[in-house]
Formats: sequence, structure tokens, C-alpha cells
Amino acid sequence: MKIIIVGGGKIGATLIENLEAEGHDITLIDSEQKVIDEISNIYDVMCVCGNAVDNDTLNEAQVSKAELLIAVTESDEINMLICFIAKKMGASYTVARVRNPEFNDKRMAEVKQFLDISLSINPELLAAQEIFNVLKLPAAINIETFSRRNFSMIELLLKEGSHLDGMSLIELRKKYNLNFLISVVKRDEEIYIPDGNFVLKCGDHICLTANFTEIQKLLKELGLSKRQSKSVMILGATTTSYYLAKMLLRSGTEVTIIDKDKDRCNRFAEELPGAVIINGDGAEQEVLMEEGITTVDAFTALTGIDEENILISIFAQSQNVPRVVAKVNRSELASMAEKLGLDSIVSPKKAASNVITSYARAIENSVGSNVETMYKLMDGRVEALEFNVQPDFKNQNIPLKDMKLKKDVLIAGIIRKRKAFVPNGLDEIMAGDKIIVIAKSGEEKMNDLADILR
Repeated sequence: MKIIIVGGGKIGATLIENLEAEGHDITLIDSEQKVIDEISNIYDVMCVCGNAVDNDTLNEAQVSKAELLIAVTESDEINMLICFIAKKMGASYTVARVRNPEFNDKRMAEVKQFLDISLSINPELLAAQEIFNVLKLPAAINIETFSRRNFSMIELLLKEGSHLDGMSLIELRKKYNLNFLISVVKRDEEIYIPDGNFVLKCGDHICLTANFTEIQKLLKELGLSKRQSKSVMILGATTTSYYLAKMLLRSGTEVTIIDKDKDRCNRFAEELPGAVIINGDGAEQEVLMEEGITTVDAFTALTGIDEENILISIFAQSQNVPRVVAKVNRSELASMAEKLGLDSIVSPKKAASNVITSYARAIENSVGSNVETMYKLMDGRVEALEFNVQPDFKNQNIPLKDMKLKKDVLIAGIIRKRKAFVPNGLDEIMAGDKIIVIAKSGEEKMNDLADILR
């Protein structure tokens, strides 16, 4: 599929990396020659240096032949204008990055309709939602949701003394009579899609899938249930902080935000009257101590500097803050942060990339059973996909035990008429279902549910 990406910043570069790996024909447009040079040295993509609002630039990029154009520059308004012009010039689908909180759901829906924008994404809002989910379920390192949060996948770290150490998955299901599935295990650098004989060990990272109620019950029985965070300290008055604070305040959580920029603090004080806004340098340990870091339930570092977020989060952990979350965009630093002991890391660019990559797959296959949601897990080595089953899907009404799945592929969940459950071998796939599939990432991408079969 021919895809044009406008804007070669952090999100643009991540999209190029992921979409090129998917086998798409990528063209980058950016107004900075330096950005063009950097991208062209790393990726095998066509590059056009110029202003994407200009028709000549879009013509040079062959926008009329583009099946998808994605505008991710720093300006919301320019992104929307580019999408509008590209659609008029023949692009089939358009995606605009829109971050400004002023574009709420109702206003954005009107803008999308008026400008004929196919999809809008807000990476900062997506990251804030990820953090909010983790703070609601503090035992989890990460939480991904499907089908409007009817079904969840949570990542857990089995620490020393875990009840699950030395237990096989068959024994686990017998002991805890709940509808759940351990679908992925990362042990050291190895990734497993486990069967019932797999034995868990301390230090394993596991992905557990179930509906949210079953997850809460299981965590309680395992002794991992922790109370939700009722007081949260946020470092950095950023867009992500704003969205997160709004969610937390609506849920009745106490929020403290620290930032060294006085103007930003004044603006946040006006826009978030329920939060405590502190003008101070959160990189100074004395400031954090004075503002009560040792008494809060959770700390999250959301400045625009990855290194600062990592270091201050490590300090928060040293002060025994029960829940610490850091925003880290650079993948190499995220990997380093994990090795330094940070459990929960969020990345706006990763969240946005997951949404757009799944959207691209859905465009490629609009009949049969297209991808509705996709997440990259375990450093991108595992995919969790949500398929929409259409009436003409050929493999309906066959017991799952009779379906010959490819190696390292697992059907982890079915959502049927708003009821979500982990299936057994006698369950069947029906039209209208949403199917959750877990698979190791490989050369062959999955666009259709039929792709899981041998």
C-alpha cells in the first residue's frame, strides 16, 4: 500500500519504521532537509523536502496515488489542512495528529466530517489513558484494552516469592477457577506463547487476558490486588499531564503537578482548579521531598526529556512510592530504563503507532475479518490483534479444537454481544464476534483472521 507520512519527527520516524516493516511503500514529506537526510540514511523510503500544504510538493509525492496519508507535524491545524488538501487531490484515506485539548470529542467529530478526515489521533491522550489504566490497577505493569474496554490484557512481573513460581498453567487453571488465560511469557530474552504444560518462574513477565472483572478476582486471589491510587504526583505540566490530571480529578484522585515554568503553572492552575500546582524544579530532590513524594500513592514523570523522566522515577522508587510510571519515547532508553528497574513505561509515539498500524491493516482488508485493534507487546516481538468477524467469514461454526492454527498463534478471547470470555476448544467463531489473537511477530503479517490458520 502506498502511504505518505508528513512530518519526520519522533512519531513520524516511528511510523516509518513500523509501516516499512509491514511492507508498505512509504514516502516522507518534511520541510527540513536535515530530517530528510537522517531518515533516508536509515530507511529505504522515498523522501520529498518541501511544504506539504503546497500542491507541487504533494504532486511530487504522488498524493493522487496514495491509499493513506498521515499528517503528524507539530501543528494540529496544518495537519488537518494537509489532510483536507490531500483528500481533494485523490488520497483515499487521511489521518491527522491533533493534540490540542480544545478539540474535544464533539468538536473533533464536526471537524473530521467537514474536512473529510478519516481518522484523528492524539498520542498524548492515548498515553494518558494508558497511565490512568495502570493507576486503576496498580499490580499491572501495563494494560491494553479491546472492544471498548470489555476485554483486557495485563502485563505482570512475577517477583520473588510469587505464588505462581514453579506452577504449570494447567495447575494454575485448576487452582483458580476463573475465566482467564496466560497468553505470553517473556523469560530473559526468550518469548513464549505457552501451552498448558508451561511452568512459570520468578522473574517472568506474563501477559494475562480476561475480562476486567475476572482479572480483578484473580489478582485478589493471588494476593496481588492493591488499592487504586488516591493521590498522584505528576512531574511536568505537559499536554499528557493535562489529560491525565483531568481523568484523575474526575475519578476523585488528589493531583499535584510540579513544573519549573511559571507560565505553564499559571495556565494549569486556571485550567485544572481541582489540582495543586507547584512552581518548582522537580529535578531537585528537595523540592520533591518538600511536596510530599513519600506520602503519595503514585508518581509519574511526564516531562519532555526522557532522561529526566527515568532518573527522577528511579528516585521516586527509592522513596518507596507504591506506583511509579515514566514517559519514555526513545526505544533504546526505554529498554535501558527497564534494566534499571522501572516497571511501567509509556510512550505516546508507540501508542499512536499501534493505532495507525492497525488502521492500515484494516484498510488493506475491508472484507472477511479485518483488524480493528493491534498492540505491539514485549519490545514489538508479539502482536495482540482484535479482528471483526464479518458475515462472509469462511471459518465460522467450527470448534476451535478442530482449527489448525499456525505455530505461536493463540486465540485468547472472544467478545460476543458485549460478553467477553476466554474460549475453550468447543467454542466456535461466529459472524459479529470480535476475536482476540496473540501471535509472535514475523515476516508474514496478519490482516485477516484466516491468516492464523495453517
